[in-house]
Amino acid sequence: MTPNPYLFIVIFVGVALVFPLIPLALAWLWRRFFQPPKPGPDKTSIYECGVESVGDAHIQFHSQYYLYAIIFLVFDVEAIFLVPFAVAFTGLPIGAFIAILVFLLLLVEGLVWAWGKGCLDWEH
Repeated sequence: MTPNPYLFIVIFVGVALVFPLIPLALAWLWRRFFQPPKPGPDKTSIYECGVESVGDAHIQFHSQYYLYAIIFLVFDVEAIFLVPFAVAFTGLPIGAFIAILVFLLLLVEGLVWAWGKGCLDWEH
């Protein structure tokens, strides 16, 4: 006798629902029974690496910093994709060479676009 083919889907959905709910339920029970009922000065104090904090914890950064970081990550990851091509350059067929040229064209086009939009101009 063969089982119903949908039985495996039902089991999979059941496990997919129960698996994340068990840790959530355990966390809720832990909070319910072991958490102090009201926050006190010890609970609300800022503590980092065993050193008392001095000054305001909220520091504003220029959004340009984040834009630089994102652009750096994008081009850094794309540069990593060039390493296998450089290692196997002499043994690759012409199709791979054309594919890497398209990849480099897109990389340069992204750099030109970011430069043209002024993303690389640092203004204080």
